[in-house]
Amino acid sequence: MPQLLPARDPAALASALPQAVAALAAGQLVAFPTETVYGLGARSDDARAVQGIFQAKGRPSDHPLIVHVADAAGAAVWAADLPEVARRLMDAFWPGPLTVIVPRRAGMGEAAAGGQDSIGLRCPAHPVAQALLREAALAGVPGVAAPSANRFGQVSPTRAAHVASEFPERDDLLLLDGGDCEVGIESAIVDCSRGTLVLLRPGRLTRAEIEAAAGEPLEEPDALAPRASGTLAAHYAPRAALRLLDQASLQRALAAGVPDGVALYLRAAQPAGSAHRSPGLFHRMSDDPAAAAHELFATLRDFDTAGATSIWVESPPDDDAWRGVVDRLRRAAAATNA
Repeated sequence: MPQLLPARDPAALASALPQAVAALAAGQLVAFPTETVYGLGARSDDARAVQGIFQAKGRPSDHPLIVHVADAAGAAVWAADLPEVARRLMDAFWPGPLTVIVPRRAGMGEAAAGGQDSIGLRCPAHPVAQALLREAALAGVPGVAAPSANRFGQVSPTRAAHVASEFPERDDLLLLDGGDCEVGIESAIVDCSRGTLVLLRPGRLTRAEIEAAAGEPLEEPDALAPRASGTLAAHYAPRAALRLLDQASLQRALAAGVPDGVALYLRAAQPAGSAHRSPGLFHRMSDDPAAAAHELFATLRDFDTAGATSIWVESPPDDDAWRGVVDRLRRAAAATNA
């Protein structure tokens, strides 16, 4: 079981930081909270340490990681060039839930970048992540590569307990417990490396917010877009099979009766008279997209814990504010059908 380091208050964090920083400096793995999800971190300038992330997750080594830095000055270490549009986005949203992909400095972070000539950089807003990155930089660790702290392709963790359940055999893993993650889905990823601005992965930030800060429109990914974290067609999958249903399809399914073991994740109240009776297998999705994002992964994990064999999810609105949630649900459903 990972070694839990309490870090929910300033005194506890101050006590935990030296051990966590020493572990990172030595090339070991440290799980830590960000405002989006918990990350599984290793120093990103050490290819062997980075390989430890891929091995622990069962993640292909050509699927790039995001390098986390304490501030914009830290980003310059990894970038061959910081395009002006990337600087505008960093000024607007860092620290916060936005990753920018920029040209990678030669000789830096090749393993973390999955061998690509570009690299994803993010400055997280969570106080535990901020303190860890600042102290690590002072100890000679210029950045921390950190995908979500879960087995590859599965539901991302938003609580320390989720991380512990993913890696019960890893008694060498340090786990900073900073409480529940505020945002609940991963950062938006914007490619700034090719002259046009491309949204590779939506997050809590809306397209309108990103375009306003960038001063130019966001394009959709094309065949030449760099590989990026969390952009595979099938991803974020619970153990239970997930079905994403529009309202008409959902009503037909409910009218036919809800089989035992099916969890309902609906935007309306639990249907009266349905065969579904277990409170552990029903959750009402918030009408607020930020609140829905915050609870999404935790709810899917709760359904797995409750023994769900299938999860029926009512599709959220397909508009800008909901795009991050819809993206995660579509990929989770695709994993079921893969």
